[in-house]
Amino acid sequence: MNCNKVIESCLLSIMLFFSGTCVFGAISGNVEKSEAGDYNQVIDSHTKAPISQADVALPSKGYHTRTDDEGRFNLGAKIDAPTIMSVQKEGYKPFSLTVDGNSMSKPIVIGIEKTNPHDIIIDKDLYHIGDDNYSTTSANAEEFRVKAIGPFYSKEFKIGNIPTTDDVYLVIGSVIGIDTKMARDMGQSKVKTTYAAPPQVFFNGNMIAELNLNGDNQQIKIPRNLISPNSTNQITIKSGKNLFQTAYIDYDDIELMNLFIETKSKITSY
Repeated sequence: MNCNKVIESCLLSIMLFFSGTCVFGAISGNVEKSEAGDYNQVIDSHTKAPISQADVALPSKGYHTRTDDEGRFNLGAKIDAPTIMSVQKEGYKPFSLTVDGNSMSKPIVIGIEKTNPHDIIIDKDLYHIGDDNYSTTSANAEEFRVKAIGPFYSKEFKIGNIPTTDDVYLVIGSVIGIDTKMARDMGQSKVKTTYAAPPQVFFNGNMIAELNLNGDNQQIKIPRNLISPNSTNQITIKSGKNLFQTAYIDYDDIELMNLFIETKSKITSY
């Protein structure tokens, strides 16, 4: 998939701290419009075989369902605004997609990938980061349903020995609510008079990225020298702040879901 398609489909953007340049993450799973069928379906992205008993959810709406023996599913909830849809199945990487009424107007086929031996699922739940103080014009504000856990999310996890031939990535399945200048300029946020600093991503206390746009399956390469093999590692995501509020700290409210560590051979990674 080329960068133009990535921009059009997911508006992925990661400002990498180490290079200082803007790059676009690749999609971990894949989503295709079904031209002939009349139902939504989850398949194995490699074999194209249907996946039964996969969990499909709209967490902000409290809606959950499972695929049938042919991998088919129906969404029994009305989708008026961009909403995170999650697909999970044991043995597969968790997959998220931000959907709306337009994207779900026709059946879709979702391809999910099996986990690699060194992949680590950090968290599959939906989290709201911020202070629960946000404008109705904030990006995706109409879909916020989860109470804020505070201005940051942090989680510890263990990493084993990873082959030196592999690159290591942190994958954020979906994130909504970001009100940066870039998000405003791209039409994701309708806040006209202010904007926020981007959320920051830290690995073992070192900032490795800033998130400037809302989107799905954003990949952040983790420098190998920051990883503690066979030990506890920590990921922290801090909410941005309103850059135009000086009377008090006004955190930008965002929601995110599905965090995992993905390894790729340097020979095939891109």
